[in-house]
Amino acid sequence: MEITATKNSIDFGATGESEIIQNIQTILTTIKGTVPLDRGFGLDITSLDGPIQIVKAKLTHEIVNAIQEYEPRVNVESVQFHENRLEGKLIPIVKVNLKEGVEF
Repeated sequence: MEITATKNSIDFGATGESEIIQNIQTILTTIKGTVPLDRGFGLDITSLDGPIQIVKAKLTHEIVNAIQEYEPRVNVESVQFHENRLEGKLIPIVKVNLKEGVEF
């Protein structure tokens, strides 16, 4: 599965692959410290104003760790970024696969 950091409406009845995709999108679009009862949820964005290669490395680390903690049904295969330098955007694209034994 390839998942892009986009904000979509939440489907509270999502199950299976849709639930996993929604969970990962939520992780990718949440800033760490903004969830009242779980301040560790999300991504630390304090390095975003640094050099692009350092930002990518730090965000990759944050993304992998957050997905491992909050969506344990998948393994992260890769993290790539779509860069829009004119708008100053760095959009993560995460490729994951289901862990062995995970069934819907």
